Amino acid sequence: MRNVIVVGLALWAAVAQAGFEVGFSRVDVTPPLGTELSGYFHKRVSDGVLDTLQANALAFSDGTNKAVVISVDVISLRAYAELYRAGVAKATGLPPEAIFLSATHTHTGPVLGVSHYGDVAKDFADANTYVRSLGDRLASAAQLALTDLAPATIAVARGEAKNISFIRRYRMKDGSVRTNPGLDNPQIAGPIGAADEEVQLVRFDREGREAVALVNFQCHPDTIGGNKISADWPREVRETVERALNGVKCVCLNGAQGDTNHICTDSSKNVPRGRNVVFRHMGRKIAGAAIGIWDECVPVNAGAVRYAVSWVRTASNRPKASEIPEARRITELAAAGKDSEIPGIGMQKTTNKAWARRVMRLIDGPDFFELPISTIVIGDALAFAGFPGEPFTAYGLAVKKGSPYKMTLPACLTNGSYGYLPVASAFAEGGYEARSSFYTEALEKDLVGGQLEQLKRLLTH
Repeated sequence: MRNVIVVGLALWAAVAQAGFEVGFSRVDVTPPLGTELSGYFHKRVSDGVLDTLQANALAFSDGTNKAVVISVDVISLRAYAELYRAGVAKATGLPPEAIFLSATHTHTGPVLGVSHYGDVAKDFADANTYVRSLGDRLASAAQLALTDLAPATIAVARGEAKNISFIRRYRMKDGSVRTNPGLDNPQIAGPIGAADEEVQLVRFDREGREAVALVNFQCHPDTIGGNKISADWPREVRETVERALNGVKCVCLNGAQGDTNHICTDSSKNVPRGRNVVFRHMGRKIAGAAIGIWDECVPVNAGAVRYAVSWVRTASNRPKASEIPEARRITELAAAGKDSEIPGIGMQKTTNKAWARRVMRLIDGPDFFELPISTIVIGDALAFAGFPGEPFTAYGLAVKKGSPYKMTLPACLTNGSYGYLPVASAFAEGGYEARSSFYTEALEKDLVGGQLEQLKRLLTH
């Protein structure tokens, strides 16, 4: 029996389809110029805006119970997720478990501060004005969505967006595993797995209000680089859908993307490359898939709005004593700006720095972590399955396959950011994501199993 601590599990009787309502809102969350950008192991300071960042919110009501899903254009909400969620709950009067905050994971958005393993309250009090004000903007997005509630119906469809998302972990001919090993690397034996190219679309038609398209796809939004603020491909999805479908608003929810990105290592394949090109191509293909199936959506019956957050206990990847001296040496070199002396080239060097950081953080424990899994469901029609980090593709596939709902939307970086969430086999294989992860091979079973149990529990009660 897994050690699952259930917080605020809502159990209600079914309600009539006629009571179902959906609300939408959009709030600008763009930080000021000069804000440090997140996503890499070197400092970047924003010096311009390619496109504004947004918080897109959906509110749901069954006539009695309400919940809010917010997709926000930041790399993650880091340790502040619980504080932000509590603030949204206070502003709306909803239980914290009814608030689903998911980051799109853009790598050209603001740094939001500490990891989950520091003094969160102190760091938040000392944070810059933007970090503190983001919570107010998220609360506003939720409040506006709740005031926009209108009678609605649900319909769903599935499509594909091919050749834009690629597994980034490769087995090399010498048996090692590398992340992003480079274009046309002759030592590549092949990718470890395959990307999930499915586009899931939920269509909400609302009485007297704009319809809403909710698009679910999975890939790292890391196509741009540089020092300009941008929401990357999720923004292009939203804008393309809204240009093509008159009177429709679009929300984009990023899925299980921890082991995929936009980089195709085979130059013979005809895929766009280069900054400010790839994100538009990706966004248009994902949006194109959604637009193409918009009129093919199949109606599904709405039902009771239910929600839960559970805390799953999983083992910590404590370092061996023999690893500590090398980890300390690499950490000191990185702090001194002496990256040239750190072993490896390209992504290998980044992997070694991430490994050293993980080792140093876990020298004194803990032996276990408790990670939140978040779920919101609407009858047996629709489920939001949130993971508090960057889950590998297999997490999303397993949840979609095992879920009893008509459509289940996996979401990364929901109500927390606890790093990469690799599959069990990755820990023995290696690579950036596994070597930097704070967890063990038990993680996949703990989190996927916990999410599926929670989905089923919400359906049967």
